[in-house]
Amino acid sequence: MPDTPAPTGYEVIQGYLRQLDASPGVYRMLDAESRVLYVGKARNLKARVSNYSRPGDHSPRITRMIRETATMMFLSTRTETEALLLEQNLIKQLK
Repeated sequence: MPDTPAPTGYEVIQGYLRQLDASPGVYRMLDAESRVLYVGKARNLKARVSNYSRPGDHSPRITRMIRETATMMFLSTRTETEALLLEQNLIKQLK
């Protein structure tokens, strides 16, 4: 039996919406090999991630990123400013 690839894309992202709330924070989108595809910040994590959970007017680059997303990681912060600083630090670390 060949290994079934792990699910990716909109379905995976939709699955995370149930555990998110409206707090500010940082999110990471990772592919099936746990490589970071994207680091982003949000004033409202649930609202931001819901933008990725359904097909829409995404650029080809964002569409590809969504298609390759196998897992996501989230860090809530108290303020949007904290989220911005955390996002910048994560991007530096991951470069």
